[in-house]
Amino acid sequence: MAKESMKARERKRERTVAVYAERRKALKEAGDYEALQRLPKNASPVRLHNRCKLTGRPKGYMRTFGISRVKFREMANAGLIPGVRKASW
Repeated sequence: MAKESMKARERKRERTVAVYAERRKALKEAGDYEALQRLPKNASPVRLHNRCKLTGRPKGYMRTFGISRVKFREMANAGLIPGVRKASW
């Protein structure tokens, strides 16, 4: 499990990106790069990092489901993810 502070920091970044999204888009279209530089660093979507919604694990993230590979496997084996079964051939 990731530390709560890391998960909270990432959620805060997501909110900041959402707040400044329209402003960033307008400044980019206008070509005003000096004003873009004055925006907060965390307003840039590049600074976001995908984390598991359940555990906060930063690596092995599966975008389709929004969870890490570890939790995905546990949930799939328990039958909690519809349409997913263990492969056999």
